[in-house]
Amino acid sequence: QVQLVESGGGLVQPGGSLRLSCAASGSSIALYAMGWYRQAPGKQRELGATISSSGRVNYADSVKGRFTISRDNTRNTVYLQMNSLEPEDTAVYYCNARASRNYWGQGTQVTVSS
Repeated sequence: QVQLVESGGGLVQPGGSLRLSCAASGSSIALYAMGWYRQAPGKQRELGATISSSGRVNYADSVKGRFTISRDNTRNTVYLQMNSLEPEDTAVYYCNARASRNYWGQGTQVTVSS
């Protein structure tokens, strides 16, 4: 079992930055593929970024060049650095751990508004 807790969300102005953290417990995430997904009001959950156990990264086109996913297996934590935020980035952001099973955090709200 893996428990995931996201933090770092909040209200930010357009053009601003936020750094999300996902702290895992219950098991080491070293062998897990990790990801950040988001769900905007009235929309389906969508991919933001993923990072494999070997460090290979993948980004949705909508965030490419603005968001950076990273992992620190020694801290059992995954990060999402979000720069040049736009109102369209407003969503609940969820952390995901995937191996033989999928695990999800409870989400953290990100609101981009002036």
